[in-house]
Amino acid sequence: IKSFTVFCSLLNVVHYDELSQYVDSHQEEYVQTLRDWVAVESDSSDVLRRPDCQRMMDMTAEKLQAMGGKVELVDIGVQELPDGKTVALPKVVTAQFGSDPSKQTVCVYGHVDVQPAKLEDGWATEPYNLTDINGNLYGRGASDNKAPVLAWIHTVEAYQALSIDLPVNVKFIIEGMEETGSNGLDAMIVAQKDTFFSDVDYIIISDCGWLSRRPALTYGTRGNCYFFAEVEGPKQDLHSGVYGGTVIEPMTDLIGILDTLISPSGKILIPGIREAVAPLSDEEWKMYQDIEFDIESFKSKIGVSQLMYSNKVDLLAHRWRYPTVTIHGIEGGFSGPGSKTVIPAKVIAKFSIRQVPNMDPAVVKKQVTDYLNSVFAKRKSPNKLKVTMIIGAKPWLADTKHPLYEAGKAAVKRVFNVEPDLIREGGTIPIAKTFEDVTGKSIIMMPIGGFDDGLHSQNEKMSRYNYIEGTKLFIAYLHEVAHLKKD
Repeated sequence: IKSFTVFCSLLNVVHYDELSQYVDSHQEEYVQTLRDWVAVESDSSDVLRRPDCQRMMDMTAEKLQAMGGKVELVDIGVQELPDGKTVALPKVVTAQFGSDPSKQTVCVYGHVDVQPAKLEDGWATEPYNLTDINGNLYGRGASDNKAPVLAWIHTVEAYQALSIDLPVNVKFIIEGMEETGSNGLDAMIVAQKDTFFSDVDYIIISDCGWLSRRPALTYGTRGNCYFFAEVEGPKQDLHSGVYGGTVIEPMTDLIGILDTLISPSGKILIPGIREAVAPLSDEEWKMYQDIEFDIESFKSKIGVSQLMYSNKVDLLAHRWRYPTVTIHGIEGGFSGPGSKTVIPAKVIAKFSIRQVPNMDPAVVKKQVTDYLNSVFAKRKSPNKLKVTMIIGAKPWLADTKHPLYEAGKAAVKRVFNVEPDLIREGGTIPIAKTFEDVTGKSIIMMPIGGFDDGLHSQNEKMSRYNYIEGTKLFIAYLHEVAHLKKD
C-alpha cells in the first residue's frame, strides 16, 4: 500500500509538471481569450447593455461546448424595471466535465458581467480593450471575474489537451448578473438542488483577491444590510430665502438622525448591534497576527494620512469580522455644480451596516428601524420618517480546518512554495451563503486576483503572473481535492 501511495504521488508530480509546462506555453493564447472576453461590455447595471450580457453568456457556453462539456443555458426569467416593464435576465451557463461516481465532484462558480466603465472616468487605457503594460493586463472585468473564470476553463482544457484524465468531475455555474445582485440565481439554485447539485461534493468560488503579494485562501465574508431613511416635509421644494426659518427642514432632520448612527471613533451607537458580534478568539487573534499586511502601504494605496486603528490586528479585525456603518449618500438634496438655494421637500439617506457572525439581518432591520424612529421622535418634528431595508445579506464563514482548506494550502505550497494567508473579505458575496444554505455543500474561496487589481475602480487589471500561475494553482488544487475522502 505504501509503495502504491508513493507511486501515485510521483505520478501526480509528473502530471502537474507536464500540465504546468503546457500552461506556460499557451499563455499568449490565454491572454488573447481574455482580450476577447473583456471586449464585450457586459455591464449588468445598464439595461441597454443587456444584449452584451447575453452575448457574454453565449460566448461562455460556446467555449465550454467546444471543449466537449455537457452545457446548458438556463433561463432564469425576467427583471422588472422601475417603470413596470420587464427585460430578460441573462441565461445562466451550467456545464459538466466527467461523471465518474468514484471521483469527487467540484462545482466552480463565477460571473462574467462587469461594473460600468468609461475612459472619461479616469482610465489610463480604453477599459474594454485589454492592454498589457509591464505584465499587467488592464481592462474592465479582467480580475473581476473574467480571468479567474477563464483560468478554471484553461485548467480543464490543459488536462484534455494532454489526454490526462481529470482527477475529479468538474461542474461550472456561471452567471451574468452578479454585479447587480445575482437576480434570479437563488431561485435557480433552489430549483436545481436535487438535480445539477445532487452529486456535487464541494463548491469553489474564485471571485475575490489576495490581501498582499502572498497567496491567500478566503474563509469568510461580511454580509450587508442596506437601508433607505426617507424624511418628507413640505409638499414641494421651497425657496430658502422665502421660507427659511419658517419650516422645519427635512434635510436638517435627516442629518440629525444620521449623526446618531456612529461615533467619530467608529463605535456603532445602535443598541444591540455590537452585542450580537461573535467574540474574537485567541486563535483568531494569532491568525491575524501572522498575516502578511503592511499598514503604511495600505494607507498609501488608498491615499489617507490616518486610519481608524493603528495596529494590524485591530485594523484587519474591523475590516473583516466587526460590523461597520457607512453613509453612502443623500438623494433629493441639491448636489449638482453651482449653487441653488432650495429647501428639499423630501430627502433619502442611503446607508449600510456590514453583517458579521452572529448578526441576523432580520433582527438588524428591527433594531435600526426602532432606533431611528426613537431618535426622530425626540426631535418632535412634524416631518415624516420612513426607514426601509432593501438588502439583507447574511455573512458567510467556513472552517479553516476543513479538508478543503488543507487541500488549498497544499496546492498553494506546490505552485508558489509558500504557506497561504488565511483571510476574510470585508465585502459581501451573497451567493456563498445561498450555496451553503440551499445545497449544504462545503465551500472554499480560492482567489487568484492581486491585492492591487482595482476591482470596481478605474484601471482594473489582472497581472499576467497571477493569471498564469493561478491557472496552475487550480490544476494543483484538483489533484489535492481528488485525494479527499467523500463527505
